[in-house]
Amino acid sequence: MSDPAVVVFSSLLLPPSQTFILAQGEMLARFQAHYVGSRRVPGLDLPPERTWVVNRGGTLGNLREAWFKLSGFDRPLQQHLQQLSPALIHAQFGLSGALALPLARSLKIPLIVHFRGADATIKEEIARYSSLNHWIYFRRRDRLQQETQLFLTVSKFIKEKLIEQGFPPEKIVAHYHGVDTALFNPDPDLPREPVVLFVGRLTEKKGCDDLIQAMAKVQQDIPEVELVLIGDGPLRATLETQARQSLKKYRFLGVQSHSVVKDWMNRSRLLATPSITASEGDSEGLPNVVLEAQAMGLPVIATLHAGIPEAVIDNETGLLAAERDPDALAAYALRLLRDPDLWQRFSTKGRQHVCANFDRATQTRVLEAMYESVLDEVRTHPL
Repeated sequence: MSDPAVVVFSSLLLPPSQTFILAQGEMLARFQAHYVGSRRVPGLDLPPERTWVVNRGGTLGNLREAWFKLSGFDRPLQQHLQQLSPALIHAQFGLSGALALPLARSLKIPLIVHFRGADATIKEEIARYSSLNHWIYFRRRDRLQQETQLFLTVSKFIKEKLIEQGFPPEKIVAHYHGVDTALFNPDPDLPREPVVLFVGRLTEKKGCDDLIQAMAKVQQDIPEVELVLIGDGPLRATLETQARQSLKKYRFLGVQSHSVVKDWMNRSRLLATPSITASEGDSEGLPNVVLEAQAMGLPVIATLHAGIPEAVIDNETGLLAAERDPDALAAYALRLLRDPDLWQRFSTKGRQHVCANFDRATQTRVLEAMYESVLDEVRTHPL
């Protein structure tokens, strides 16, 4: 007998930055993930036999996508899901949860919605009319709160944000998705280089302008230290100009594969995650990169922002500064670069911490237990 199907629903399937969604779906042992969304975007390779999108391209595809979002109905998708007979829908991000709500209702199956960051923190007065998905989300949010069986959040910080917005606390569980600690395992024979590494999208909330200011101060004291930035985004040109004007050694590598990221984590001395609350309220949930880095024995300098303090133990696996404080970031970087004994303690403790508390295999078993709990509840109290 085949494992029960779970619809992993995300409006856009799946950009390069969302490896955590695919990795968790493919690690399910008692369920089988089927990836459903509005349309495909350049990014991750998905199993074609388990992937379905509304918009297959062209004008007709765009019209079908718009109709699906507004009405909650697409006949081919509905027929596909009825044939698949999934046990539940696990929507990734709040906006996708609002799009999946009519599907769950029509199929009479439970809906789980996973909030991960901006979907729980961006200001409604700014976001409501920023896209069709946002408009639909805010129109359906009350029904989403009432009809969804379980809300998952990537951090306790995001859970509190949902409670502030009127989501029922008894339906919310903070669930750390974790990292593959077998994959993210450092090679001790690979020498560390004087590199401060950043991995992430180049957007306002990532705080890279503060990082470049901090690195200018670091390079005044240790000129050979290089800043390496992996990722792309709307601020890349601006940040490249800032780096060109103030830094001696730096590289912008753009989007890279997971294997390249892992290699840089093994070679670098520090990971920098200087995240901030953006002007529109956008915040992190819990950036997975800080978990991956610690699993690789890479100490972290970061900010006291969102869920980061839940993952990085200040003064044990990394050093945490206030947001928008490049002087503190520079001081912390210099402290770890100059003190090999402290660096080694942080490196060892970081991997131990992630293996004990954020192992993806363990966290996926916890997720499957929550799936089964929701299904047991629905059997007792049918929808």
